[in-house]
Amino acid sequence: MKGFNKRYLALIVAGAMGLAGCGSDGKDGEDGAPGEPGPGPNPPVTEMSEVTNITMISHAIEEGQVRYEFEITNEEDKLVEGLVKAEAKFAELTDKGVVLNRDGVIGGYTDSSKEGSELTSLGEGRYEFVAAMPAVTASSEGIVWLRVGGDSSTQIARSQPLVVDKPEMVHTSATETCYSCHVDYSTSSQRHASYTAINVEGDVDFVAGCLVCHNNVSRAEESGGYANATLQQIGHINHQKFEKDFTPTNCYTCHAEPVINTSIAGNGCNDCHTSDSAATQAIAANSDFDAREFHAKSLLIGLEERQTIRAEHSTTLSAIYLNEIGEYCTDLKLFKGEEMLDIEALYADGTLSYASTYLHAYNNESIVGRESRTYTESYNGDGSKTFCHSTLDIMAPQIMASSRVTFKGSNWVDDDSKYGVSFTSYSPVTERENLANETEYDRRHSVTADSCTTCHNNETNYHKNGSYTEGGLDCVACHNNGQDRSSANSAPGFGPMVHSMHWGVGASAITGEPNSATQLNAENCVACHADGIDLYAIPNQFIRAKAFHNGDSTKMASPITANCFACHNDDSALNHMVQQGGSIDEEVVADWYTQPTSESCATCHAEGKSYGIEKFHVFER
Repeated sequence: MKGFNKRYLALIVAGAMGLAGCGSDGKDGEDGAPGEPGPGPNPPVTEMSEVTNITMISHAIEEGQVRYEFEITNEEDKLVEGLVKAEAKFAELTDKGVVLNRDGVIGGYTDSSKEGSELTSLGEGRYEFVAAMPAVTASSEGIVWLRVGGDSSTQIARSQPLVVDKPEMVHTSATETCYSCHVDYSTSSQRHASYTAINVEGDVDFVAGCLVCHNNVSRAEESGGYANATLQQIGHINHQKFEKDFTPTNCYTCHAEPVINTSIAGNGCNDCHTSDSAATQAIAANSDFDAREFHAKSLLIGLEERQTIRAEHSTTLSAIYLNEIGEYCTDLKLFKGEEMLDIEALYADGTLSYASTYLHAYNNESIVGRESRTYTESYNGDGSKTFCHSTLDIMAPQIMASSRVTFKGSNWVDDDSKYGVSFTSYSPVTERENLANETEYDRRHSVTADSCTTCHNNETNYHKNGSYTEGGLDCVACHNNGQDRSSANSAPGFGPMVHSMHWGVGASAITGEPNSATQLNAENCVACHADGIDLYAIPNQFIRAKAFHNGDSTKMASPITANCFACHNDDSALNHMVQQGGSIDEEVVADWYTQPTSESCATCHAEGKSYGIEKFHVFER
């Protein structure tokens, strides 16, 4: 018998069947009806999570209870089975604001282990939680809160708190206004950071997450709220501990929406005002007012006046020129809108407290020192003021000037020019050997314009006629690469000084105690550096550094090292910087500002590198 390879035999059989089919003269029948879809693959399910995510399906406020239906997944988006713990809170909206009473009189809080509450698995990661809250009715309104997981008998992590629902305008402050300073409270080491809540879309709902416990009514009151400290007390009173140029009466800083209060003796107002205070009597007749506008316009506070002065005025400073006797001069002009004002007359009537200039040496887009410390001044018929310097000290190849003008305002206090409204201008840069050769003043300034005024919000100055506007650009006139300020022995220049004054040794240099900036997470650089940091863009130029050496003016520091050491100031950190070519104690030489540094920090730490700065600091919100 002839043998066949099995593969060929299969082909012969298939071919024969095909021929048989082709030989048929019948017609194809009608297509049958589509069948029911199959059950599909089972979704992946687990009983473990390192991160537990809640997806709400529905919720209902019912008589004596709040009902939740939800699904949970883990960090790999797998459905999670085996949940045995759920927690619920309901802070009810009352005529006094939001209240969650610990005795169960108003609102309610419970968990799945409490009598009357029940957590039921509906299969494939879905659950129903009926939270017993006897005081709740079907008509109740308030903040609905849920949190699951965290029981020691399972491997399911405790979820982030979830604000399931809340009434409109239940609070007038916002996550954005709080996070302008706090950036991301959940990542900080501050109190209750793990209670930072999100909403059902996954966005942070910081205020509602706090308000669910820190209610509008204190626990100390009859039928009071959950915590002793109300949320408005935290905002109005606790923030007054911010030492420098922050005023809680600039209500716009925190309150994104109008604050309508119908009772001066009510919640919020009585945190600061007693019922018999002058402020209370002044507005007692008003039944409806926006507290933000009221405080801003108060003459006792002077905020609107200072804002108006700043909005209406500006200054300009001319390029440096030689007068007829060979002095280096610059002209200062003050404007209100388009109208040029008379500086001499405003001095005479007490409107202005200061109007002066500095002459600077300039190199590599950096101010490298004061070119002259003596000058003569004169007033001109057009209202401008001229300053002339007979000699130059540094004799740098380029020179420029800066000016400051300060308005007193009605709340003026003669204390180092802290309480005025100041304006700073920078002249064009000129070549010393050819003053006709001008370029616009430029300096790398890597912070946002509102990075200082977000916190320092009272529209005044830090000191010496230097305001907080434009990200502290005023301060650069004195705190620059070459001015060599001690700055309370914090750190040199501008950037390093700011870093140290907030989170380095400078944070306790003024009072001996850490200032309130240390309550913020120093890793959240985005609060000031919203556009990130380009280490390659930092000029390769030393900074005079007596601030690091207890007043020794013979030392200078490389720029990246100076900025980093301002916060990372232990021996180990400095040793690492020095090994990469950085320095804080190079000897100053005559032409120090032309000498290149040897630091190579950007090689590893520039953004995008394996050890990029963004991997250790936060530059995105």
